[in-house]
Amino acid sequence: MTSPGSDLHPEHTSDEAVLARLGYKQEFQREFTPLEVFGVAFSIVGLLPSIASVLFNAMPNGGPLAMVWGWLVASAFIMCIGLAMAELASAAPTSGGLYYWTYSLASPRCRNFLSWIVGYANTIMSIAGLASVDWACAIQITAAVSIASSQVYVTTNGHIYGIFAALVLSHAVLVSLGTQILARLQRLYILLNVCLCFIVIIALPIATPSEFRNSASYAFGDFTNLNGWPSVFAFVLSLLAPLWTIGGYDSSVHISEEASNATSAIPWAIIGSIAVSAALGWGINVSLTFCMGTDLEGILNSPIGQPMAQIFYNSFGQKGALALWSLVIVAQYMMGSSGLLVGSRQTFAFARDGGLPFSRYLYRINSYTRTPVNTVWFDALLALMIGLLAFASTQAIDAMFTLSVTSSYISYIIPILTRFAFKNDFKPGPFNLGKFSFPVAAIAVSWMVFMNMVFFFPATPQTTVKEMNYTVVVLGGFMSLAVFWYYCPVYGGVHWFNGPVSNLASAKKGQGNESASEKTGKGQGVDVLIEDVRV
Repeated sequence: MTSPGSDLHPEHTSDEAVLARLGYKQEFQREFTPLEVFGVAFSIVGLLPSIASVLFNAMPNGGPLAMVWGWLVASAFIMCIGLAMAELASAAPTSGGLYYWTYSLASPRCRNFLSWIVGYANTIMSIAGLASVDWACAIQITAAVSIASSQVYVTTNGHIYGIFAALVLSHAVLVSLGTQILARLQRLYILLNVCLCFIVIIALPIATPSEFRNSASYAFGDFTNLNGWPSVFAFVLSLLAPLWTIGGYDSSVHISEEASNATSAIPWAIIGSIAVSAALGWGINVSLTFCMGTDLEGILNSPIGQPMAQIFYNSFGQKGALALWSLVIVAQYMMGSSGLLVGSRQTFAFARDGGLPFSRYLYRINSYTRTPVNTVWFDALLALMIGLLAFASTQAIDAMFTLSVTSSYISYIIPILTRFAFKNDFKPGPFNLGKFSFPVAAIAVSWMVFMNMVFFFPATPQTTVKEMNYTVVVLGGFMSLAVFWYYCPVYGGVHWFNGPVSNLASAKKGQGNESASEKTGKGQGVDVLIEDVRV
């Protein structure tokens, strides 16, 4: 089976051949160019709005020093993760990505279970990521209202949740559109994000009044610890800001089946998005530390409710701050649409292999839009449910941010580790690190294990039940349900889940893609298909 237009684009035929060796028929239209694949990953990073969303993590845990040097430290380790992932993506570019790689490289004794865990962790990460992005966007909208009302407006969790729900639902409508529309939008996303970065890097220092300008010694060397942890540990906690910001770089993997020249475009999109984000993000943080003044507590406790919005207000005044902040909101909104786009593809792929409840209904391609509309709305509904944590406490809703990082690291660690921990005949694709593969992977895995443990700690050493870090509760609850569902007597996945399932046989018989239960060739050859990838 070939996709429409493959005769006009020979590279599509090659991509379809690679996908067929991985065990899948071509179901999506390959509308994403390499630039647009990069655009997906870069727009999910959403540099300026992302930094704005998590500035409250860096400022009280080290201030300027954490913002500037913590960003560089984290970026180096993030690049190691990206390089290790890019090698796997080049070898086997499929929407299932991480859980597919895990199954293909792990021992037959445990590959079903490990693939299951990675599939659920990656699905949770995608949905939590959408929830955290749209929640941050809702807060940014209320901050804009506060700026416009001269800081008279006071928001409530009910107001924020209502805005959050409207954002999620509007994203579901947008992402249900055709692939070509979604692909072309990435170019707009790239342009807006890059322009926003340079506005802050260049215009903010020019506009900032002298009373808010800081010296170089303060911008690069001041360490302010407001939360009470020992200084070294406070600095480590501040790294959540860059780790959440430069996250979701596996997003390009999940649109592998919609990308041209996927074996090269996907790994370079991963590396490119990390490199560009690291460089521009460092410039933004340096600009902020020079222009935010020294009253960090005043910025964090501002009535506006957003530290970066307060910095813009101090520098640009009400009208200038409102204009710039409106662009930040648009960029954050674009972030959410890209997040749901990628998340729905991961959910679709896992449903295609029968890993999710209701897979029969989730594994559908809409005949009109040629997109997985069912999984789009499934992810949106779960994001709305996660947003209800806001009514428990502020700390509970903050767990969305750490949840997206910790669950993503679980889904990243396992496939990278299985490549070297088990005996397999891994054959790299066009992108490979050669003799540096193992040391880079070892650094990446060690870093992710360490940071996952750190992110279970509360914001301050003196905490209460209400103020505890709920990441371990939420993540533990989700993963416990996944394990229970796997080992459930009679109905559990242990009785029927055999990892990635080839659907080529159904394509040849003309059965289409009506449901996951109609797929044949279960487990046949998929465990070795990663060896056979050729370009």
